Amino acid sequence: MSSHNGSELHVLCSSGQLFLQPLWDRLRTWEAFIQSPFFPVFFSITTYVGFCLPFVVLDVLCPWVPALRRYKIHPDFSPSAWQLLPCLGQTLYQHVVFVFPMTVLHWAASPTLLPPEAPELLQLVRHVVLCLLLFDTEFFVWHVLHHKVPWLYRTFHKMHHQNSSPFALATQYMSVGELFSLGFFDMMNVLLLQCHPLTVLTFHVVNIWLSVEDHSGYDFPWSTHKLVPFGWYGGVEHHDLHHSQFTCNFAPYFTHWDKILGTLRSARAK
Repeated sequence: MSSHNGSELHVLCSSGQLFLQPLWDRLRTWEAFIQSPFFPVFFSITTYVGFCLPFVVLDVLCPWVPALRRYKIHPDFSPSAWQLLPCLGQTLYQHVVFVFPMTVLHWAASPTLLPPEAPELLQLVRHVVLCLLLFDTEFFVWHVLHHKVPWLYRTFHKMHHQNSSPFALATQYMSVGELFSLGFFDMMNVLLLQCHPLTVLTFHVVNIWLSVEDHSGYDFPWSTHKLVPFGWYGGVEHHDLHHSQFTCNFAPYFTHWDKILGTLRSARAK
């Protein structure tokens, strides 16, 4: 029986790898670019701006399309150009001036090697979920400390709270210290789990999307927190409460740490 189950598992894993292999082979045709120090910055900026743009368009249309307001957490608020442009400029500036030199150093010290085989699908999903859970835990601890210790808040985290009503492009409006802290968590988690490069890319895409969605100011029927059961995932209203009240909902995504430490507040309570 155990031999039969083992062979079934092997077939399942092999089929999962075959499912991702064409995609991985396609990406490897860009191997020289992916291995260059330019790729992490290019990938991060294009993914982030690409996820933000639809919400920027919605913010522009919202005053003229009343039906959109039913999905906005703050129906009477739309960010102005004077709020959007500094946020975008800050993201571009930090990636060019700070992130790119760090990627050059990392590239020089340990060049990226792309394996010929794709990861198994189940392994990719498992590692992405674990990376999200680890990041959620690490940022929760970091976040609570930076709200409880005034010096830490003023020095590293206050910048992110300058916009009391979040919008998509304000997601990465943060200090260099906060940006590097989040980047450090990301890097350590994928190294700890020894993630495949395709898994790393997938995790970053998911992580950026969830961050942008949480700051978007829009609560749609298909928003992530409505797809995850049992209230395990906080979502956009959950994070909006943190920006307006400061003393609750410190975890970026999931709700278990706030429940355990008594810092969870429901949007329904509001």
